[in-house]
Amino acid sequence: MARRFHLTLKGPAPAHNNAARSKRRAVTMGKRARISSAVLRGPYLPPENWYEPSDERSDNGSVDSGSGLRGSFRVIHQQAGAGFRHLLTEDDVRARLAQLPAWMVEPLEVVQFSRMTRKKRHAPCYGMQWGNTIYLYPLEEALVETFCQPPGPAQKIEAAMYGARWEPAGGRSWRLIWTESAARDFYLNNVLIHELGHILDNRNTNAKDRERFAEWFALEHGYKATRRAELAQRALAKYAVRRHG
Repeated sequence: MARRFHLTLKGPAPAHNNAARSKRRAVTMGKRARISSAVLRGPYLPPENWYEPSDERSDNGSVDSGSGLRGSFRVIHQQAGAGFRHLLTEDDVRARLAQLPAWMVEPLEVVQFSRMTRKKRHAPCYGMQWGNTIYLYPLEEALVETFCQPPGPAQKIEAAMYGARWEPAGGRSWRLIWTESAARDFYLNNVLIHELGHILDNRNTNAKDRERFAEWFALEHGYKATRRAELAQRALAKYAVRRHG
């Protein structure tokens, strides 16, 4: 199992690029990327399959074409890796994104369920965005993550929002314990929507501003949106019981 906070990486390279180039070349690590920095570049990144956005020219000068229709994105599924598993399926992802307005999903071209490897454990994360691609990374099979640093206030709040819990594991080590439903909720309504927010953010170039926008986007269109739907269903059920009971 990866010990996320025990591993350290060099700081991110300074972002001097314009918005379009930054969106394409800078890899934005996903929701609470289990390392300290939000954007990593070049040699600090673990090996991954990078998919050139279809609206940009490839290295040989040709132009790829995309359909631009809701649900037209490709889904690529890699095996999770020893000791890990993917919490979602392709159907889960397509069904969740189908609940969003078509214009939000239109730029998305690829969703990849990525494999966890030994090298990737040096910069593990739940999700990542590059260009028009979203990468979703697996979680430990036992749904228990081990960290060598105590969680910060924001991490405690985030876990409580989705039904996970932190507990000390001796010394400075801590465990983050998920249930199946909590982990699925977190990936569907936080990680996935957070990364989509990065794709849609064509205004911010600063790493902190991009992360702040993605956090807001996931909160509004992921967490709050699903909770509003749940509360509406509960209220409707109570009303039906009172009316017909």
